[in-house]
Amino acid sequence: MSPIIRVVSLWTRHPGWLFLALLLSLGALTAGVMLMGLSGHYLAVAIAGGVLIVPALLPWTGTARVLFRYGERIVGHEAIFRALADLRVWMFRGLARSAAGGLGLRRTGDALARLVNDVDVLDGLFLRIFVPLMGALLLLPMMFWTLEREHGLAVLVLVPFCFVAFWVPWRAARAAEDNAGKVGLAVAGLRTAALDALHGLREVKIFAAEGRMLAEVQAREAQLLAAQRELAGEGAKLSAMAFVAAQGGILLAIILGFFGLPIAAVAAVLVLTAAFEAVLGLPRAGLLYGQAKKAAARVVQAAETGPPVPEPVKPASMPSRNAIAFEHVSFRYAPDRPFVFEDLSVQLPEGSRTAILGPSGAGKSTIAALILKLIEPVSGQIRFGGTDVAQLPAEALRHRIAYLGQTTHLFADTIRNNLLLGDPKAVDEKLWAVLEAAQVADAIRALPEGLDSWLGEGGATLSGGQGRRLALARTLLMNAPVLLLDEPCAGLDAATEQEFFRVFNAATEGRTVLLILHRLTGVEHLDRIWRFTGRTLVAAAG
Repeated sequence: MSPIIRVVSLWTRHPGWLFLALLLSLGALTAGVMLMGLSGHYLAVAIAGGVLIVPALLPWTGTARVLFRYGERIVGHEAIFRALADLRVWMFRGLARSAAGGLGLRRTGDALARLVNDVDVLDGLFLRIFVPLMGALLLLPMMFWTLEREHGLAVLVLVPFCFVAFWVPWRAARAAEDNAGKVGLAVAGLRTAALDALHGLREVKIFAAEGRMLAEVQAREAQLLAAQRELAGEGAKLSAMAFVAAQGGILLAIILGFFGLPIAAVAAVLVLTAAFEAVLGLPRAGLLYGQAKKAAARVVQAAETGPPVPEPVKPASMPSRNAIAFEHVSFRYAPDRPFVFEDLSVQLPEGSRTAILGPSGAGKSTIAALILKLIEPVSGQIRFGGTDVAQLPAEALRHRIAYLGQTTHLFADTIRNNLLLGDPKAVDEKLWAVLEAAQVADAIRALPEGLDSWLGEGGATLSGGQGRRLALARTLLMNAPVLLLDEPCAGLDAATEQEFFRVFNAATEGRTVLLILHRLTGVEHLDRIWRFTGRTLVAAAG
């Protein structure tokens, strides 16, 4: 299935809206052509007889055209907004499935460009491409009937009409398709450069790198402008060709009118004027189609990329126990990259509290990703409750494991909505209970709106320690039997880090806990400690 057809197939949830918009558009087009034809007919009669007669049908036709056009705008935009909403949700769900552990090798700017720019390009697929094309197909028999009445040779005017309505848009689509790849890459590059500069603004200022970052953004912008200028030049050339062909077609009809019936000639010329005016936008639609084709391919590729770890064909039932065991596990991120670790075996008994230590890059976070089925081992097995996790459904497995990482995100939303990610059905009493357990309830109560207080982006309205405790409260709200913490205090000072672990120790009593750290603070309650040495784990003293 081509990407365009795949996207259009998602819109079948709203067939009534789309079909009504199409009918209204074709009705407006028909009324407009009839209005021009009737006007030309009675104008010619008036010139020939000296009496101007305005039949009752003429104002009704004009009124119908206005009403149809207005209705088509209202219904058409409602239909496409609904369709685009479904498309964005579908794409986001696809991204979530394929990037549960983060964007991975994708760049943030590229993902954002697909979710925003590429979907916006598809905005015009129905109203600016499909509907005008259907109008052109409707005009063909109408023009043939009108022209054939005037003069047999008048049907020759259909040649420039088809040139404008079909060949020029096809050529424009080919040009836009060749150019759209450059534009897509340039947009993604520009967004990536701009996001890097904004996210790293503190470091940019510290190292006085404003000039270098600005130069990178300007270079990306220049690439985008060059690609857009190239497409605009091709579009201008094709639009000029279409305009000349349309004027030539009208001129041909006028010339042939001298050899036919004057009344029919005037009507035919006005009908042709309306018809060519209706299709002169199709070269632009061709450019949009070429861009939409590339955009659809990028959207579908992002949405339909499968999860990094395939789901089992016949998933096993979730075990009743929650012990975790690595059995001779080896892993590397690509065949041409070195192993992160080889033949790794470690036991995490149910109810135990374990720490895995090691320097950055040793493979600690890889262990967390393997447990969560975000990646899969090259060899060996990982067992959860005695069952190979490869045989367990990922969603059910992740419901048993509450995860808190070093980059756990707090959304620009209310405190309540941030917490409800852990349990969407939690009532206020349960929310306050986990806030109490995380020892951040007093700070939330002190806010003017309590649970409904607004958090800035990344939890900027809270201190670092309060933000970590709020993230811990959200993790506790899952009530999962296994807690997995990956450098949860990254970026905090030593005193705040120690206080966080004191709170954590009290709040997680009785659960299976795995702490992934580069060092210990001395206040963690642990049953066993493992340390990375080379590419394997060895037991370490506390």
